[in-house]
Amino acid sequence: MLINVPETVVADALRGMAAAHPELTVDIENRVVVRRDAPVAGKVGLVSGGGSGHEPLHGGFVGRGMLSAACPGEVFTSPVPDQLVRAAAAVDSGEGVLFVVKNYTGDVLNFEMAAELAEEEGVRIAKVLVNDDVAVTDSLYTAGRRGTGATLFVEKIAGAAADEGAPLERIEAIGRQVNESSRSFGVALSACTTPAKGSPTFDLPPGELELGIGIHGEPGRERRRMMTSHEIADFAVDAVLDDLRPRGPVLVLVNGMGATPLLELYGFGAEVHRVLAERRVPVARTLVGNYVTSLDMAGASVTFCQVNEELLRLWDAPVNTPALRWGC
Repeated sequence: MLINVPETVVADALRGMAAAHPELTVDIENRVVVRRDAPVAGKVGLVSGGGSGHEPLHGGFVGRGMLSAACPGEVFTSPVPDQLVRAAAAVDSGEGVLFVVKNYTGDVLNFEMAAELAEEEGVRIAKVLVNDDVAVTDSLYTAGRRGTGATLFVEKIAGAAADEGAPLERIEAIGRQVNESSRSFGVALSACTTPAKGSPTFDLPPGELELGIGIHGEPGRERRRMMTSHEIADFAVDAVLDDLRPRGPVLVLVNGMGATPLLELYGFGAEVHRVLAERRVPVARTLVGNYVTSLDMAGASVTFCQVNEELLRLWDAPVNTPALRWGC
């Protein structure tokens, strides 16, 4: 592993982020990443966060057209309330702050506590819970469905609405609409390795894969012998469509889990498009790459979001962050 010691891996990464991205203010001690121009007058702030190890989620999505701030926790561990309160105070212009929360028990509890503390300090808080994973209901980390790839869609589309000056209540409604219109399914070809453990977090023998894996290595629906990209796309896309049942065009995210090369991801993306064409589901936009990862896990996830004209316009709006940028 390319680290010094497990105890400093998050701080070391934040030092590197600060050096590479002077447009961000990176508080290494308190573990808060903020747009350097925050708070922006007249603009609702967007704050998210979660365990480290899923990069570029969330710190890589801080910037114009997306998040105002992000709070990285320890590896696969929720940020603490003090981080979130500090981030909310840093980005609040008086128009309120939206918390984007993935549905994991630690995240939900800590964001809820942070919301109460921030409101005691005079910051209006609204929350959007992301729970898009169709693979399982209830897991080691959640009550209900896990939050995965749709987090990117929520942060981008709600972030665009915030940049347009929409009020807090409208941005919250848009974020919830995006989540309700999105579904995801992931596949692991290998286990991930946390810095503290130094070995795979679960046993996945060579020649096997896990269908419906979570982003922390949580078990999925079933384990099978290795399948082709064609077969995996059939299984994953059908799992999403059976639940989402879109009646219009969709945004498509073909997401790498951290160790799958783009050569394979683009090939898998072609198979995803093939299945959507066979199911007569129109594709509005496609994004391929490593965006919601799980350290060094090999595998991929697919996320679809059914969009209307407004959501597609907000998706296309300019964005300028370390990990996502267009139109700027």
